[in-house]
Amino acid sequence: MNYQAFSNDALLMMHHGTRGALAVDDELTKLGEEHRFRVRETSDWKKHADDIEAEMSRRGIIFDVIDWSAVQKVDCVLDIAARQPEVPQPDCGSPPSDFASLGDKAEDRNARFMRRIAAVTKMR
Repeated sequence: MNYQAFSNDALLMMHHGTRGALAVDDELTKLGEEHRFRVRETSDWKKHADDIEAEMSRRGIIFDVIDWSAVQKVDCVLDIAARQPEVPQPDCGSPPSDFASLGDKAEDRNARFMRRIAAVTKMR
């Protein structure tokens, strides 16, 4: 990819997106769930991030380098999610009430995870 063609803001957004995807996958690991983005399992993610960081360094842009050996936290995602209520909020995507027999545990876990993803996407 020709990273030189992107604006500084575009590079920062792509870098932040990579950090966010990595943080979501790391959070899913803690929850024992399947990774949605497979950032650590796909070498192209790391190459993408390394290339973005190289271009940002070349331009003198200040950023936090991704530490691939550490569990990622984007700002205070875990703290924000922990402060939110655990009661799932109904929305347009909620299943019909006749699916209640599937159990509240799965719904609670999914609602908690969706709140954490929302917290990641609201950052910056």
